[in-house]
Amino acid sequence: MPVRVVSLVGHSGSGKTTLSEALLVRSGALPRAGRVEDGTTQSDHTDAEKAHGFSITTGVLRLTHAGTDLTLLDTPGYADFVREIRGAIRAADSALVLVSAVSGVEVGTERVWATADRFAMPRIVLMSKMDRERANFSAVLADIRATLKGNVAAAFLPVGEGPDFRGVVDVLGTDPSHPDLPAEVRSALPEAREALIEAIADTDDELMTRYLEGEELSAEELRSAFLRAVHAGTLFPVLPVSAATGGGLDELLDLMVRGLRSAQERGVLTGVDGQTTREPTPDAPFSARVWRVSVDPFVGKLAHIRVWSGTLRPGDTLRNTTRGAEVKPAHLYVMSGHDLTEVPELRAGMLGVLTKLPELHTGDTLADPAQPIEYDPLLLPDPAHTVALSPRTRQDEDRLGAAMARLLDEDPTLRFSREEQTGELLLSGMGDMHTTIAVERLAALGVNVDTHLPQIPYRETIRASAQAQGKHKKQSGGHGQYGDCHLRLSPGPGFAFRSEVVGGAIPGKYLPSIEKGVADAMEKGPLAGYPMQDVQVAVTHGSYHDVDSSDLAFRTAGALAFRNAVEGARPTLLEPVLLLRVRAPAQFTGDLVGDLQTRRARVQGMEPEGTVITITAVVPQAELQTYSADLRSLTGDRGAFSVKPQGYQDVPEHLAKKIVEARKTAAG
Repeated sequence: MPVRVVSLVGHSGSGKTTLSEALLVRSGALPRAGRVEDGTTQSDHTDAEKAHGFSITTGVLRLTHAGTDLTLLDTPGYADFVREIRGAIRAADSALVLVSAVSGVEVGTERVWATADRFAMPRIVLMSKMDRERANFSAVLADIRATLKGNVAAAFLPVGEGPDFRGVVDVLGTDPSHPDLPAEVRSALPEAREALIEAIADTDDELMTRYLEGEELSAEELRSAFLRAVHAGTLFPVLPVSAATGGGLDELLDLMVRGLRSAQERGVLTGVDGQTTREPTPDAPFSARVWRVSVDPFVGKLAHIRVWSGTLRPGDTLRNTTRGAEVKPAHLYVMSGHDLTEVPELRAGMLGVLTKLPELHTGDTLADPAQPIEYDPLLLPDPAHTVALSPRTRQDEDRLGAAMARLLDEDPTLRFSREEQTGELLLSGMGDMHTTIAVERLAALGVNVDTHLPQIPYRETIRASAQAQGKHKKQSGGHGQYGDCHLRLSPGPGFAFRSEVVGGAIPGKYLPSIEKGVADAMEKGPLAGYPMQDVQVAVTHGSYHDVDSSDLAFRTAGALAFRNAVEGARPTLLEPVLLLRVRAPAQFTGDLVGDLQTRRARVQGMEPEGTVITITAVVPQAELQTYSADLRSLTGDRGAFSVKPQGYQDVPEHLAKKIVEARKTAAG
């Protein structure tokens, strides 16, 4: 049976899960559709998804239509769960991109479109929720054309909109003069047909020449060229649908079977070396990618694989070419909803599940040991939101490491670390929703933690040059202690230590000890005890004692000299800053810029693209600790952001005073 693996992608709330339920019912795979609100859908079957009412993981759903095996990957809409979204796109051969007929193109839509573009993936654009109040096909179609890059054209027109939506008509296959056509469709059809024919001709040089010469193109060759273009990913048809009324679903199922490519039609697959290749056929050497890892409370770790080539049977030895290890799966499964079904083999094009193989991780390549190949890894962004964790009990503290290792194994976009400066345990994810779900999953594993805003790792530096002496002299019977040095401090990038001592005033063997003393003193700056950075240190003079001088004495002298000098070097408090990139509908530009100004941001640039704006700014880390939730509130969940460390900058004087006072108060 032919196989199609199709990912359902789109912004949160565009109706992916509801549509997948409707398609299951329409195809006869499900007797009755579940509801997201009731937690009864096939996709959203985890406790967290039922509790929150939205998709967190990718649902794997199987149905058949016209003798074709269709596997749908229902992805989350929130960008917080990007590893699920990108993994599903890489595991699929084509995509259904949902755009709400009410909201239009949103940031989440743009992001998944760009990912699909990177891999030249065929796509069908579904204008969902056509039955909703304020649905507007023409306006949203214009939005799609303006925002989503590529050759986009309406292949179907709606009959009615909003509560009056009654179905769709085929732009190529409908006669505009048909007497049963509603007036609004009859008037819109000629223009839509002309736009679609032009889009089809644009994918075929011969057709374009004939079209420009005014030659009439037959219905058969137009239909054939249309399906070829959809299959090749050079034309992206738009189809209005309603999961609630079923309008457009039959046309969608037919188009998925006839227009979207099968697993075998992807073409030759190439490894990361650019030379090793595989034919995507069942008789080729075996290869697969782990596109997702999950943990089932009863079965344990599940490695979800996409078989790219060959055939796998239980007991076959495979090589994990990403990590250089061999595995031997004893059982093979396919998944639909939350059900695992054991199968005798997994063939090229299929999605399968391997169990009880702890050494498999997201992005790993599996291959025939005799003919290895390694595919490119899944590219995932860096975390953008961080919280500090406090275990509630000693028992929670003891269990936290093992539980967190389990979460990190399943979700590579999470990060767990201990901040060296503050000593805090930090959990980082793609957004506040991501970290909230992770904390809930820790609780399900028996580890309870409280979360709070992390401490800001401030630093201190100097803004002027200064000199001072440090002398350590102590006599307490027997050998005394004597060390004497003069230091000159000056501002500069990084840390540098050098000697300008002449005439043997300080023996060279004691210079490393002075440097250690300086390093000791730099661990706690003079203002609030934060570590110091960007200080250049020179030893200019000193003295020693033949008997009483020692490494310890000069280490102490070096620390004293540094502390004495730094007081006169205009010590300054520094704060970490981040490079922030925000993408949101252009209508929010004013609100976003105004909000950034309240966060002491330095806006670097604004890049409009269609109906979306990208704003780049350098912002203090202290001002972005709640930005994930704030941006969602500011844009109605239509914005997305990323951050990267951008160094340190001076804290404004009025804020520095408050930080120093708070630090001293906390220290008692």
